[in-house]
Amino acid sequence: MRPHLRKVFEAIADLVFQDDDTMWAMISAEGEQVNFVKRIDPKDRNVEYWMGDVEKMMTTSVRAVLLRSIEDYLERPRTEWVREHAGMCVLNGSQVHWTSDVETAIREKGKLGVKEYSAFLERQLADSVLLVRQKLSKQAKLTLNALIVIDVHAKDVVGTLVQNEVEDAGAFEWISQLRYYWEADDCYVKCVQTRFPYGYEYLGNSMRLVITPLTDKCYMTLMGALALNLGGAPAGPAGTGKTESTKDLAKALAKQCVVFNCSDGMDHLMVAKFFKGLASAGAWACFDEFNRINIEVLSVIAQQLLVLFGAKGRGDPEIVFEESLIKMKPTFCVFITMNPGYAGRTELPDNLKALFRPVAMIVLDYALIG
Repeated sequence: MRPHLRKVFEAIADLVFQDDDTMWAMISAEGEQVNFVKRIDPKDRNVEYWMGDVEKMMTTSVRAVLLRSIEDYLERPRTEWVREHAGMCVLNGSQVHWTSDVETAIREKGKLGVKEYSAFLERQLADSVLLVRQKLSKQAKLTLNALIVIDVHAKDVVGTLVQNEVEDAGAFEWISQLRYYWEADDCYVKCVQTRFPYGYEYLGNSMRLVITPLTDKCYMTLMGALALNLGGAPAGPAGTGKTESTKDLAKALAKQCVVFNCSDGMDHLMVAKFFKGLASAGAWACFDEFNRINIEVLSVIAQQLLVLFGAKGRGDPEIVFEESLIKMKPTFCVFITMNPGYAGRTELPDNLKALFRPVAMIVLDYALIG
């Protein structure tokens, strides 16, 4: 089973086994290790049962290390804290504190507080840049690179708040950002009206996308789609980051996102199988170049999605879908990317269009990324 773990999980490449075959920790492709809260004993159990245990233990363990990193943030200097925790906990832990710091600054001191905090973020970023030039372990370097990408965006957001003289925590410039909160003993990610539960999928120590105004617009549309129980549909020419933005949003929310390249050889039976697995796992799918699928197949897919989104909206725990009884997890969602105006591409039927929120992806801000 071990060689196939990375096909099943987003980032688990291997598990740490003891001599008695119990599992103690998970290892990502980059070699980062996260220990399990409790050991898993696969003795006398079939693979589908202990793999289920691994999945539950992954989310439990990620939640535990995330909470520990959030609490530890206030205990020690940030430059030291970065090196102590798992990559995804560093990124999301710092975002939890960034969100609460910005809101505290706005509430307590208004414009002045935001200005002071903006200067503080400049200093903090300079510290991270100094740190990244020192001799670091491979893991710490990866984490820091991703953190700097996130920090630059955090600084830009606060800069925009200063520019627009924002004095209210409900201002659109602020609520349109991805904001992280630790509430009621769980992590939630908010964006405008959407409150999405953090997924606790282990993501390893991976790089993050540079966030430009276009990415923000894309996130806002996709998060809005999640709140309205619809899918998201970024459309635009090749190389504008449609798929990458969807994948990065999944990373930001710690959800598993399965990317699938569509072709005209796909039939509705194949797609139905795909949907069964995704709905049961509560994972996301990103169908790349969705409009390459034949129109008659698209029509059936629209019916399938109508059933799934309907069950998700009603909060059904289980549904009968295509003659199988499947579990239905509410975090399941489908995203499609489209490349309009090419030969051999179909226009989506209207009953399918109605299930997706479109977002146009156009030319990127290359200077900002550079």
